[in-house]
Amino acid sequence: MALVGLAASSGHAAETMIEAMPAALETRFALSAVPPALRDQATVYLLDPKKGYRISKQGTSGIVCLVARTQWQDAEFRDDMFVPLCYDDAGAKTHFKVDRDTAALRAQGTSPAALKAEVEKRYRDKTYTAPARPGLSYMIAPVFRAPGPPDMKMHTMAMPHLMFYAPGMTNEDIGAHPDLANHASLQWPFIDRQGNAEHSYIIQMIGEAEKAKLLADEKPLLDDLCAWRDVLCLSSAHH
Repeated sequence: MALVGLAASSGHAAETMIEAMPAALETRFALSAVPPALRDQATVYLLDPKKGYRISKQGTSGIVCLVARTQWQDAEFRDDMFVPLCYDDAGAKTHFKVDRDTAALRAQGTSPAALKAEVEKRYRDKTYTAPARPGLSYMIAPVFRAPGPPDMKMHTMAMPHLMFYAPGMTNEDIGAHPDLANHASLQWPFIDRQGNAEHSYIIQMIGEAEKAKLLADEKPLLDDLCAWRDVLCLSSAHH
């Protein structure tokens, strides 16, 4: 769900509880992952930390937006991961099912290890599958917080990008040689495998000029996120 999502989170106990976001702020944050012209038609899910995701806004385009707070492949749970993303219809019918179940299982008290094992079992028995057609997940929000480059630790980042479904693909398949310590190398497409082969994506970063405009346009959202939780401030030193 997040760039370089294979990295395991650390530093928080498994029983760490998620703090619910204010509904209006979470809605804006979720929708910021998709281009403005697509937001009115998108469906939005909000997280109830005690139950899981619930639909808040019904859309018509097949796009589903949320703020992910848990990654099923992580070794520990945290309360400071925030990954706004929007799936197209193909992802909404497949990957979003995993996100929704992950949140519900965590809310029910499932441990990180048991959650990971359950998701892996559901992939083996085909309860979960990769998207049936090419498509993408939008992640052009002005900020997100997840494990990431250059050291794979928890960072608050402005790294807007698109994630094209590429189940089973590797960097060797497309001749890519990403260097997480070299930001310039990440400007070109590369493969990110997020837990298993079904969750492999071709990552394409947004251009620097487009990124600058996006950050300027989304400044009110950035200010509100930073005011709510300091770990969402782009200048945050929290790791």
